[in-house]
Amino acid sequence: MATTQHTYEVDNKTGINHEGQQPNIPVRRLTATSIIGDRVENYSGEDLGTINNLMVNVQTGGIEYAVIEFGSFIGIGGKLFAIPFQELQVDPKRQIFLLNRDKDYLKQSPGFDKDHWPDTNDHQRSDYFNDVNTYYNKTPVFPVH
Repeated sequence: MATTQHTYEVDNKTGINHEGQQPNIPVRRLTATSIIGDRVENYSGEDLGTINNLMVNVQTGGIEYAVIEFGSFIGIGGKLFAIPFQELQVDPKRQIFLLNRDKDYLKQSPGFDKDHWPDTNDHQRSDYFNDVNTYYNKTPVFPVH
């Protein structure tokens, strides 16, 4: 019986599957390290930044938000925005994420400074994520109990 050696470790780290005609379609799972640093564009091809980080609900294991860095130049300046993860679509052929919003919409969304992240766990004092969900007209996928 012949065995086939797969490159899963390399595939998972790079996000590139080296087998078949359309090996990454449909994309079902990606590692966090293959998502962080990915470019984000809208459907018109405008650059909306890069994924800086992911906000994971540790109770459910689901990704609630992608933190997008927008407006920086070689890591200087710019602003961070938490985007509800379900707003993003993966484009496996181009290995980017798509957000169906324009630059002005993103610029007006609730954002924060790299050195001053919103309080992510004190729901009594921080309305940041409620503001994000309201802005994107989203009900949290993983409600807080």
